[in-house]
Amino acid sequence: MSADLRQAALDYHAQPVPGKIAIALTKPAETADDLSLAYSPGVAEPVREIAANPADAYLYTSKANLVAVITNGTAILGLGNLGPLASKPVMEGKALLFKRFAGIDAIDIEVTHTDSADFIRTVANIADTFGGINLEDIKAPECFEIEKALIELCDIPVFHDDQHGTAIVTAAGMLNALEIQGKNLSDVRIVCMGAGAAAVACMDLLIVCGAKPENIYMLDRKGVIHSARTDINEHKRRFVNDSGLKTLEQVMDGADVFVGVSGPNVITAEHVKSMAPKPVIFACSNPDPEIRPELAKTVRDDLIIGTGRSDYPNQVNNVICFPFIFRGALDVRASRINSAMKRAAVEAIRSIAKEPVPAEVLLAAGETELTFGVNYVLPKPMDPRLLPRVARAVAIAAEDSGVARIPLPDNYML
Repeated sequence: MSADLRQAALDYHAQPVPGKIAIALTKPAETADDLSLAYSPGVAEPVREIAANPADAYLYTSKANLVAVITNGTAILGLGNLGPLASKPVMEGKALLFKRFAGIDAIDIEVTHTDSADFIRTVANIADTFGGINLEDIKAPECFEIEKALIELCDIPVFHDDQHGTAIVTAAGMLNALEIQGKNLSDVRIVCMGAGAAAVACMDLLIVCGAKPENIYMLDRKGVIHSARTDINEHKRRFVNDSGLKTLEQVMDGADVFVGVSGPNVITAEHVKSMAPKPVIFACSNPDPEIRPELAKTVRDDLIIGTGRSDYPNQVNNVICFPFIFRGALDVRASRINSAMKRAAVEAIRSIAKEPVPAEVLLAAGETELTFGVNYVLPKPMDPRLLPRVARAVAIAAEDSGVARIPLPDNYML
């Protein structure tokens, strides 16, 4: 990061007041009568209603539109384990995105526990305050245990965005890219560089979408995950591949797809050159991808490449997913975010990229033209169609799969 950009980022977070979020009043509080309704004695009435029927908390409090963004700071962006307090700017940023893109109020909570059991207890004990919980920047493999336990303990949606948000956007972009390349997900060989939370979730969802497990080669720092290794956990073990291919060079030779959720510059131009005709590369390590698009394109002119960066085409960005998934889930009071809802989000996102792009999106993205093709496989984050289309698809899927607790409102998001 340049010195100018670093200072601009610090100034942005410090001025005119520290931080990126604040609390605003939603009711008048100017007169004695206002205060008698807001607090004593009037507040006693909704208290009694909620005590008699807990679901009324959705009617009389902010619960219906409130998400907690919770972390222990053990895996902050690409910065690693810097602790919960250092993660606060990121969590505030997530809250900003919830509000900006889906009108959802979100509050960040940084938990000092690194022990999974303590973290789980803490979050479960405060969960009733919220309509949903977004887990963030928790390292693997603890994140799997934490999310699984909280889904069972909490009566509201719990969603680890580093896993499922990444997976949903990756799947949407991948299905579109393969369609453009004339390939089917069920036929392609997939190389996944990385074996953490995002990698596991991406491969899980691609399998749900039609990929064959035997065609997936997942690698960590020691190479391909295979059954002879004694150093792999239960989550990696699900992706054991005993084809005999054990190195990055071997699996990249003839591969149709590369998904990178690992670190910078881990594949070379020679790796890309060895891939099958018309390959798809999603190099999502941030801020530096597994390979720079300009380098990959020096050896291939038939590839589609996406990254996690906004300054390259085909940005694989969770913000085109998580605010709208929570919007749909909250609006039908879903008890959880399930596989059907994730799959619905995938299809809604990918369909938008195939349609003409509104002029306002082109202007905001600094583009003169965007057309479904090699440089445009995913919608831009500022596309206003994402909110109604993804939220509605998710809400319908929640209703159809039996996790919605109130019916979809008439004309919802139409």
